[in-house]
Amino acid sequence: METFTFPQFSTDRSVVHTALYTNISNAAALRKRIIEAAVAEGEAGERERDAVNFAFIDARLITSRLHLQTAIYQAILAESQKSLRTRTVHSEVIWALNPTNNITEALRRYGVSETTTSVIVVSIDGATTDMESKMGATVAGTLTGFSKLEDVTDWAAVAKYHKLNKLSDASEVDKIVVSTVAMKSVMS
Repeated sequence: METFTFPQFSTDRSVVHTALYTNISNAAALRKRIIEAAVAEGEAGERERDAVNFAFIDARLITSRLHLQTAIYQAILAESQKSLRTRTVHSEVIWALNPTNNITEALRRYGVSETTTSVIVVSIDGATTDMESKMGATVAGTLTGFSKLEDVTDWAAVAKYHKLNKLSDASEVDKIVVSTVAMKSVMS
């Protein structure tokens, strides 16, 4: 698990916790839980939304730590400027990762799916409590260090979604993908 700090934002948004989980065994159940929490009503719905109040990102499409950090930063910035394009700061992270402006497509591509085997969980709430146990309570998988992200990344899928099929150098693809995320708010 890693913690990023963005001191330029308010205290409830300045601390971000991230965790990479591999060997996910509950992807379908997790996706169903996220969808059901979004529409649940009453106090039980609030509790369930709090339990899954994270960005769940398909790790195979993340090219680097900087790629992830850039999307997180862009989401927090959009929220602080009251210009979210999605309903929450966590879904905004997923939207920022997708090269197009289609929110549904972003959630389908970059969110957790029934076939997801590795997921990055992101918590943007400034909490200093034990995030690892809260995240671990939702994901059935192996907590893995971000140094293993390169083993998870599906470069062919990244190139396909970003229309970079003629590039084979991972470093160059990463630079383009990070730049795309950084410029997305300007282009949209």
